[in-house]
Amino acid sequence: MKQNNMLAMILAGGRGSRLHELTKKVAKPAVYYGGKYRIIDFPLSNCANSGIDIVGILTQYESVLLNSYAAAGGRWGLDTRDSGVFVLPPREKAEENLNVYRGTADAISQNIDFIDTYSPEYVLVLSGDHIYKMNYAKMLAFHKELKADATIAVIDVPKKEASRFGIMNTDEDGRIVEFEEKPEHPKSTLASMGIYLFDWKLLRRMLVADMKDDSSNHDFGKDIIPKMLADGRKLVAYNFKGYWKDVGTIDSLWEANMDLLDKNNELDLDDPSWKIYTEDSNSLPHYIGPNANIKNAFITQGCIIAGEVKNSVLFTDVKVGEGAKIIDSVLMPGVEVEEGAVVTRALVADGVKIGKQAVVGSADSEHIELVAKRVKGAE
Repeated sequence: MKQNNMLAMILAGGRGSRLHELTKKVAKPAVYYGGKYRIIDFPLSNCANSGIDIVGILTQYESVLLNSYAAAGGRWGLDTRDSGVFVLPPREKAEENLNVYRGTADAISQNIDFIDTYSPEYVLVLSGDHIYKMNYAKMLAFHKELKADATIAVIDVPKKEASRFGIMNTDEDGRIVEFEEKPEHPKSTLASMGIYLFDWKLLRRMLVADMKDDSSNHDFGKDIIPKMLADGRKLVAYNFKGYWKDVGTIDSLWEANMDLLDKNNELDLDDPSWKIYTEDSNSLPHYIGPNANIKNAFITQGCIIAGEVKNSVLFTDVKVGEGAKIIDSVLMPGVEVEEGAVVTRALVADGVKIGKQAVVGSADSEHIELVAKRVKGAE
């Protein structure tokens, strides 16, 4: 069912600095995930599957590849006469003489004219760097049923992790009564997923006022949502049940990939009823050599495996040489591991070559080792 009264805006401009070398030249939403996907594929596929026709993608840092990738709306079926994916970079000049969005709310404010072109009744604001599947049409139905001014998707997180998130405290009816940004002592475990649904007319008025406020951070979490609560607006929590991962660090990106090896993984990338669309690969089918040894691995097309792969995820066109061992690791597209090399608890960036007999990572390491440059081996 088409949701012509709802338009989506995906916030895809963050630096992603905690992903280190992976985002030095590529925007975080364009980082690879799950063998053949990019992170941005998930919110875009959710939009397509939810019947949302118009999607704006707000880009900023290292956005050249992301811009060209997202502009090909046909990947998600959003390239028809009445649909489209639109890349929307910042327009304002900052002190550094760079085009920037000053905050998440400012990103929407700078594109009010774009949104007004389609006269939506509702605007859905999404983070572009999370891994999950969600039916936004159900969230809209929930919003309408409760006659809310804004609906915020939340997920119940472990108590020990709650201080890492924006926490929504609700009453017994699910109405949000307080918002705490990364509280040291959280009162609840309902974490904001960075998915906001607003009545557009109300949000538009608030954004216009926010633009004129020099003391504002121009941010949804710090300014718009607290102002709504202070004004007595009806904000409700939409409880999401399912897989959701904020892949903001090397460890969490590794974990999200490794989750695919779990037979009971809720993400289920093979679900025909909720496909995650991405660019087509021209790679040949994968080839497993006669001496290869594979246990509990996620192998993508184009891979050539002659060595041992255990509890690991291999993206397209990865090559593993004779006698090489890949253990508890994630290898991104085009990685080549030569004969006798050993890779353990590591995330290897796309195109990296690991030389003969080289040893990368350790089974005893607390954190996952990121390998972003060539590793020389035995000559």
